[in-house]
Formats: sequence, structure tokens, C-alpha cells
Amino acid sequence: MKRRTLLATALAAPAVPPLAAPAIAQPSRPSTLKFIPQANLTALDPIWTTATVTNGHGFYVFDTLYGVDAQLRPHPQMAEGHETSADGRIWRIRLRPGLRFHDNEPVRAQDCIASLQRWAARDPFGQLLAARTDAWVAIDDRTFELRLSRPFPMLLEAISKPDSAVAFIMPERLAKTDPMKQVTEMTGSGPYRFIASEYNSGSRIVYEKFENYSPRNEPPEWTCGGKIAHFQRIEWHVIPDAATAAAAMLSGEMDWWERPHPDLLASLRKSPNIAVQVADPAGRLALLRMNHTQAPFNDPKLRQAVRLAVNQDEHMRAARGDDTTLWHPCRSLFPKGTPFHQDHADLMPADLKAAKAAMKEAAYANQRMVIINPTDFPDIGPLGQVSAELCKSLGFNVDLQEMDWGSVVQRRTKREPVDQGGWSMLHTTTSASSLVSPAVNAYVRGQGPTGWFGWYANPALEDLAAQWLDAPDPAEQLRLAHLIGRRALEDTSTIPVGQFYLQTAFRRRLTGVLQGNSQYPWNVRPV
Repeated sequence: MKRRTLLATALAAPAVPPLAAPAIAQPSRPSTLKFIPQANLTALDPIWTTATVTNGHGFYVFDTLYGVDAQLRPHPQMAEGHETSADGRIWRIRLRPGLRFHDNEPVRAQDCIASLQRWAARDPFGQLLAARTDAWVAIDDRTFELRLSRPFPMLLEAISKPDSAVAFIMPERLAKTDPMKQVTEMTGSGPYRFIASEYNSGSRIVYEKFENYSPRNEPPEWTCGGKIAHFQRIEWHVIPDAATAAAAMLSGEMDWWERPHPDLLASLRKSPNIAVQVADPAGRLALLRMNHTQAPFNDPKLRQAVRLAVNQDEHMRAARGDDTTLWHPCRSLFPKGTPFHQDHADLMPADLKAAKAAMKEAAYANQRMVIINPTDFPDIGPLGQVSAELCKSLGFNVDLQEMDWGSVVQRRTKREPVDQGGWSMLHTTTSASSLVSPAVNAYVRGQGPTGWFGWYANPALEDLAAQWLDAPDPAEQLRLAHLIGRRALEDTSTIPVGQFYLQTAFRRRLTGVLQGNSQYPWNVRPV
């Protein structure tokens, strides 16, 4: 049975009949919100992993010094404000009064310094900042300074970016953890507390309102403004089967589905009790990433062979369906709609003949190629299946290893050869807002061992990224960004396989659901 037929059949099957409503007074507003996340939450540390589900979890538990609005402009969040020296080499940031962590300890300057240092060790933008930082100095408990060797005018953009290794603030004792190891204790200062005693990976994750959270007074927008928790408790219910999730929404058992399957949107929209809205108008880029440290993809010719063969329509139709209003090709590592997008149709011709010629030139030695691919993540799983068939058609010795998404998140950290548990290829998606410039876009950078999984190394691209940061005017920034984007795609650091637009669905008994590159828990309240 075809995938869409199976989903439609399952959704059409009768659900458990609801109980007849007794003739009693209307109940009080619910204190618990039941949420279906996009995937299972297995990694809790949002600095250790860039998994989007962990990033969303991070916004419940942690807060940031600065947040962004829908135009990605920074605004003070935990910070009261900042000052800069005339030469741009000293930034002084002061915290708002009354900030507390979930253990009721005050948030101090030392906590912020340790958190930013740990974040900067992992994040591409943070690494650029760290390279120019001479010292982090706590002036008092609410004030600290960054003392720079050279000006870093985009510091606020760095520490406020809303996706893919967000600069979350945690207690110093946790932030001192090795950046390459996970923090497992979830003590933050965000609007919700993580309830560790009720955490059951693969089933349920629970958060409770932090009564001592001090929200800002401004209206909320994306990750800035007043983060007011209107529910006492939010439960994440992990439901990998899309038809089951849809049925739970239609019956009223669940309140909010983060990422409805595209094949089920029509059924959800028909319900008078469910609202469907665009989650993030900028969309997401789907990506194919190879392990550059191991055969076969330490050979750039073999990486290029895959790039030449990729047909983005095939990947998008498999993962997103036939409705082309929800997706389009994007032959660039800077998404459409972002300032530095440039179409590179010549580098991605979907030409099997050219791809096979590149295979022949590379003299492929039939090394086993392991694709790690999730079975419980419909945005990503079909991408890996399409790539597996494509690579087989090119003559690769393909080993498609399918597992749950949590296992993929853990497995992709392994740097060993495939016969020791390593991997050759994986797929992921990320928000367009995390790819807007060479500073934040991990996939056009060549950081090697300190970079994103796959560990692509290219010192020349790193030098160009530093030049971009110091560009004297927008025209030079544009020139350098186009050069970086093209060179990264030529060398096949990563292959884009399409750009798409997510919807989110919630019961109409909720209001205040904000747009953004995550589904934020603040401002959401019962009608």
C-alpha cells in the first residue's frame, strides 16, 4: 500500500467514540496543554546538539540575553541593556534585576560568561567571536564585559540568533561542562521547568510553570518580549505515527501538533475545531550531509558525483507530497528569501550521466557507504530513502541503516569508520533563519573537527568568512557571501535537497500561538 493511501485509510478509521457530554456547567480553563512534538527528545543539551527538537526544548527551560523579532533584529531579553566603547572593542552587558534559575539561585554575570564561552566553542558564529575575544570579565553580579582584540559589530546578532546552537544561559556549574559532552541536569531560568522525574524518552516529556520567572513587559514576538506562561503544565506526547497523531488532534485528546504530516493537512483543516497556520514563513532547507573524514566521501569527486545526480523534486515529493505550494527547489546553501541566496543550477543539474562520469574519474573502490536514517521523523526519513536509491543507481555500495531519530542524533556524533559504528551520510533540515549569512550558516563553513557533524574542513572558507565579517560595505559582503556559497557547494560541503514550509495545527480552544522557527510555549493560552 502506498504511503499516502495508508495514512488516509488510517485516519478514516473510526476512533474511540467520545463519551456523551453530560449536562453540567462549563469546566474551568484547562491548566495543562498537551503537545505533540516533531520527534522524540533524546538529547537534552541544546549546546551539545543542533537537533531542532532539542532547540525547542531549550526555549522552555532556558533564556537568552537577547532575543529576536520576526526580522531577526536583536532586542534585550535577560539583559537590561549594553554599552560599547568608542573603538568597538569593549561590550558591557547588564542583566535585569530579579532573574533566577529554577533552583532559585540568582542569575549572575559569571553564569552568563561561562554559558557564552561554552556556546562559542560549538557554534560557528560563536567561534568567530571567540577568536576575537581577549577576556570575559565579571564587573559585578549583574554586569560583565567582553574585551575584544578587534571590533565585532555583530555581537548582538550572534548571541541572539534563534536556532541551531542558541546562546542559552545556564548556571556556571553546568556551563563549565566540556562543550563536547552533554549537560544532563536541566536547570535554566526560562518560563518552564523541566520535570526530570516524569521524563520518559519516547513517550512523554513534562514541563511546569516556573513561578519565579520574571517576564519582560513588551509584547512577545519570536524569541523576544514578554514570555508569559499561561499553563501550569505542558506535556509533550511523542506520537511517531502521523495518522495516530491526527486522530488524537481530531478527537480533542491532544491540543497542539507541532508538525502535522503534509498528507493530513486537508483532513485537519476540515475540522471546525482545529486551526492550521504557517509555523515559520521563511521555511526550512532540507540537507544531505556526508562524512568528510571517512571513505568514500573524503574524496571530493565522489561527493560531487552525488551532487550532480540529486534531483530535488524527488526528495521533496517523497517527504512533503505533491503540493508544490509547500515546497520548491533551492540549489543553494543560502535559502530562497534570504539576503545571500544565489541559484547554482549549473552545479546541481540532476544529470546522472555527468554523475557517473565523476564516479568513474574518482575510481570508486566499492567502500561500504552507511546512511543513517530515522524511521520516526517523516520530514527526514523519506529523504534518506531517496538518497539511498540514488546512490545505488550511481554504483555505490549502500548500507541504509534505519533507526529512531534519537539514535540518529546520538550516532551522528561518532567519528569512527563505518565498521566501528560510524556513518557516511545523513539528512537533516534547518530553518532559513539559521542560514542567513556566512557567520551563522554551518554548512558553508569549513571548521573541520569543531564544525557540524561530517566535519568538513576548508581553511580558505574560514578565511573568507572572517573577511565577510569585516567587509566595509554591503556590496563587499554580498560579493564575499556569493563566493563562499558557491565554493562550499562546488566542494560539496553539503547538498541542499529542497526548501519547504511547515504548518502547525492546534485546537481552537488555544490562542496566542506565535510564529517562529520553533513553537514557543509562551503567550499560548486557553480561550
